[in-house]
Amino acid sequence: MMDTHDTNLPEKAEELEEDKKAAEVSEPALTETPAEEATQEEKPVETAPKLSKEEILAKLKEISAEVENAGKQAIDGLKQAFYKLHNAEQEAAKKLFIENGGAAENFVPIADAVEEEFKNIMSVIKEKRGALSAEQEQQKELNLQIKLSIIEELKELVESPDDANKSYTEFKKLQQQWNEVKLIPQAKVNELWKNYQLYVEKFYDLLKLNNEFREYDFKKNLEIKTHLCEAAEKLADEQDVVSAFHQLQKLHQEFRDTGPVAKELRDEVWNRFKAASTAVNRRHQQHFESLKEVEQHNLDQKTVICEIIEAIDYSELTNFAGWDNKTQEIIALQNKWKTIGFAPQKMNVKIFERFRKACDEFFRKKGEFFKSLKEGMNVNLDKKRALCEKAEALKDSTDWKATADELTKLQKEWKTIGPVAKKYSDAIWKRFISACDYFFEQKGKATSSQRSVEVENLNKKKDIIEKLAAIDENMDTDEATQLVRELMKEWNNIGHVPFKEKDRLYKQYHGQVDKLFAHFNISAASKKLNNFKSNINSIQEGSPQALYREREKLVRAADAMRNELQTYENNLGFLTTSSKKGNSLLTELNRKVEKLKADIELVKEKIKVIDDSIRSAE
Repeated sequence: MMDTHDTNLPEKAEELEEDKKAAEVSEPALTETPAEEATQEEKPVETAPKLSKEEILAKLKEISAEVENAGKQAIDGLKQAFYKLHNAEQEAAKKLFIENGGAAENFVPIADAVEEEFKNIMSVIKEKRGALSAEQEQQKELNLQIKLSIIEELKELVESPDDANKSYTEFKKLQQQWNEVKLIPQAKVNELWKNYQLYVEKFYDLLKLNNEFREYDFKKNLEIKTHLCEAAEKLADEQDVVSAFHQLQKLHQEFRDTGPVAKELRDEVWNRFKAASTAVNRRHQQHFESLKEVEQHNLDQKTVICEIIEAIDYSELTNFAGWDNKTQEIIALQNKWKTIGFAPQKMNVKIFERFRKACDEFFRKKGEFFKSLKEGMNVNLDKKRALCEKAEALKDSTDWKATADELTKLQKEWKTIGPVAKKYSDAIWKRFISACDYFFEQKGKATSSQRSVEVENLNKKKDIIEKLAAIDENMDTDEATQLVRELMKEWNNIGHVPFKEKDRLYKQYHGQVDKLFAHFNISAASKKLNNFKSNINSIQEGSPQALYREREKLVRAADAMRNELQTYENNLGFLTTSSKKGNSLLTELNRKVEKLKADIELVKEKIKVIDDSIRSAE
């Protein structure tokens, strides 16, 4: 007689074999990155919403009380926001310190009690997170032992001689326990799953359930896995790629914990779920690949900035202008740095430390330079004060020739003295030149015998203006240009005119010259030089020493432009040999270099004109 438990069971060996094979078609081991590891790859959030430092502390205190419910991203975001505010306060304090007359290198950051409290809270959070992590690892090990125990019990059910139908309730209980135990060490996931699935399948092979019972399990599992497939397919439209990836990991866990479906549907259901997973994983991978590309580009830009600062030749920075120009470049590079986003995580801190070290080295050397010059500038100030006293003692003299020679010597001696502190520079120069100008003005008034010559010169210059006005605009360009230059040369050779007529005559002359220059397209540089030549006589009218002052001003301007040119050429050479990332910067540097060269040549020509005028006067 047939046992009642065998009613409606498969009666053929072939059917039992098919059941066994069906149990063996388990889901393939998943290779996607586990949620625990994926979290570690996430990039920090940019910053927390705009909060005050006190509000950030309040939030961190809340997190400290419930560390287990706070994510690393939230903590990092609050930390970044806090130090952004803290650094801004320190920069503002430093700026105020400098504006009040303090030196940047003497600034001492203000002690911040809020920062100390922040550090204490962060220390507590770190300690609690460490303890929580250790506790989680212990829980994983405990879960591993529980699941190993479940597998052993399944093994006993499979190997038990008792009727498998009677063990079905115990089997479902073990399945429920298995699903309730979640995280285990990642290295054991696939191996443990394979062992579990092996004994589940063996149990199903041995289980002599009726077909209706078996089909019911398959039907319920199919409903669950179909729902999981639909949920995975919807994740392809999730805007937050990272969130979609983590949601997928949970779906994988549910799919894995769900029992098998009918044999003929197993491949179809798995392939559908796998295809949806592949789409989400591909988006996740592309997202981080694009981030890596952007971050690598940011790293390249930041590396170029570091190399530019590190390549500074400090031996060439020997004066105020050089250091000031170089400081402006460093500040521009610092501002550029702030506009560049994150570098790759493993390099972000290192490249910033390199940048900060290079900047700190520059400002340290700058501080040493100005400190070493301070004593020398005090000596220079004493020397210039002595020259001022001598010039002031001579300014009322009526011995025109001897006094003029003596003041000229004093002016030449002034040029040999080095710089003084900026806060004294303008005042001491004004004091010295005022004494010199006073003497030469008095001397000019005493030499009124030149007035008749000035009237004659006035008539000559009026005649030149009339000749310029009479030039035919239809004349050949080369012929007209030659005629204009001859008349300008003749104008420059004519001496002083009466002072009250000087400005009016000057405007008339330059009005005609500018008109002809514009019409015949004479070069701007040539125009500037010719205008300067015509100005020489005007400069001399105030006093002969005005030429020396003008020459000194031009020499200082030329030196400053040469220093600036050297700086640009150094950076230009560095970029063309060491960087492929600065095309726009390279173009701008080339433009500035060419303009500086042209300006330097024009200044040199002006100095030559003054030297010729001085030699003629002597």
